Amino acid sequence: MKKFTQIQERAEQRKGGATALEKLLPQVATKKKLAARSDDRYLAMMTKCINQAGFSWKVIENKWPEFEEAFFGFDPFKLELLPPEQWEAYTSDRRVVRNWQKIKALQENVFFIQETAREFGSFGNFLGRWPESDQIGLMAHLKQHGSRLGGQSSMWFLRRAGKDCFVLTRDVVLTLKSVGLDIAEQPSSKRDLKKAQDQFNVWHEETGLPYSHLSRIVACSVGENYL
Repeated sequence: MKKFTQIQERAEQRKGGATALEKLLPQVATKKKLAARSDDRYLAMMTKCINQAGFSWKVIENKWPEFEEAFFGFDPFKLELLPPEQWEAYTSDRRVVRNWQKIKALQENVFFIQETAREFGSFGNFLGRWPESDQIGLMAHLKQHGSRLGGQSSMWFLRRAGKDCFVLTRDVVLTLKSVGLDIAEQPSSKRDLKKAQDQFNVWHEETGLPYSHLSRIVACSVGENYL
């Protein structure tokens, strides 16, 4: 499968046609929409992705209203004023996941969000300005300057935020390998991530489709995901 049209046709066959596949494609936010979203929502999205990593997504989803209550709606201005002892008290708060590393990640990401907003006007402005053709550069930035935002957590955060991006799920990686990419089963090295980025850049140039749509179509073309 060298042309993306072949991958897309296979996905359509597996999902019941072009219309059915189109309904599965994620929404992509415009730069204006990314900029309009408040910083507390980005902080909340980061925290949800971090807490769902290695944990039941459904449990975190069900507890999320309690997270919002416990962390003051993820208002960074309120959270940055909390004293150390109040952060430590969250390890005994049943409203949240009582894991100090995840709580500490939120504490650190409050300052990451604030620093970014001071430089770019808002965290949404920062996301909107970063080119989709260099997603791996954005992922490296999140990992370096944020807390626990590496690998899958960064990709799922970007997807939930509506940033146009690919996600290297098992089925996506399987397809990338099938078109000739020599990458690991769980790509994490700069070398492997660059190969994935380059391939998605080629597909984007070929089709004009958003990266998020390319990624979902690829995922639907293989694996145990029939209707």
